[in-house]
Amino acid sequence: MSATTRVTGPSGRTIEVAEGTRLVFGRGADADLMLPGDRGLSRRAGVVTALRDGAWVANMSCTHALYVETDGHRIRLPRLRDGEEPTGGWFMRCGTALVGSGAMLDDGQPLRVVVIPREPDIDLRAEHSGPGVKGQKGDTTLLPLYLDPMTKLFLVALLWCRPWLVDPSRTTPLPRTPEIARAALEVTDASYELERFATDPAFRDRLSARVGEHIKVLRRKIIGRGLARAGSRLSDEVVVGVLLEHEIITLTDLARLDDPVWCSRQEDLWWSGMP
Repeated sequence: MSATTRVTGPSGRTIEVAEGTRLVFGRGADADLMLPGDRGLSRRAGVVTALRDGAWVANMSCTHALYVETDGHRIRLPRLRDGEEPTGGWFMRCGTALVGSGAMLDDGQPLRVVVIPREPDIDLRAEHSGPGVKGQKGDTTLLPLYLDPMTKLFLVALLWCRPWLVDPSRTTPLPRTPEIARAALEVTDASYELERFATDPAFRDRLSARVGEHIKVLRRKIIGRGLARAGSRLSDEVVVGVLLEHEIITLTDLARLDDPVWCSRQEDLWWSGMP
């Protein structure tokens, strides 16, 4: 059994978020849960991702503040950086958190996120997923990097790590940027783009460059979370080793490559609006 994640809007509408999926909320009509009227929110204000052992709440806005309120404390979530997906957020193992703009919380009209754990007798609190947070015993720890499976960045990381996931000896060469790009085409069943990749050098270079940007982001995140020494040169082997050793990417993630729903989501992310 997995933890159960439920999100209730100010109107009282409740949505159960299935494990491995996410719910985007905000003022925009394209949000999964639309919250009209609050100018303190972006059109895509935040996201709740349901995980096996809890839920992760993050700010998706570059401009607007988003807060989590729990145990009488109000925490401001980091704004979106790197242009696409949030890196910092609030991880909940169990309990209730109130989420929203400052006005929503002040007016008693927040989003309510409830996580019911797999083991009801375990008493664990929410944890901030940024640097320097307090663990269960009050000690300060640096939580590992989290990658949302419903992002392009996650697919790049998974494809990069795949050879060493299936080869624990780590003697299999890791794929380079063009090989990861081609593998992304195969995973998303992009037959037309695969043909272009083979025959159109400009398209191949453009797609490989996109993958290269994601790899740069992974390197920055690893250094930013203290998983590698700042200023050190991160080779491909070092980065993939960090992703595996800290269980940011795991062997069970390979099953996603055979999950049609997940692959369809990746297809939408990669190819919608692609020229």
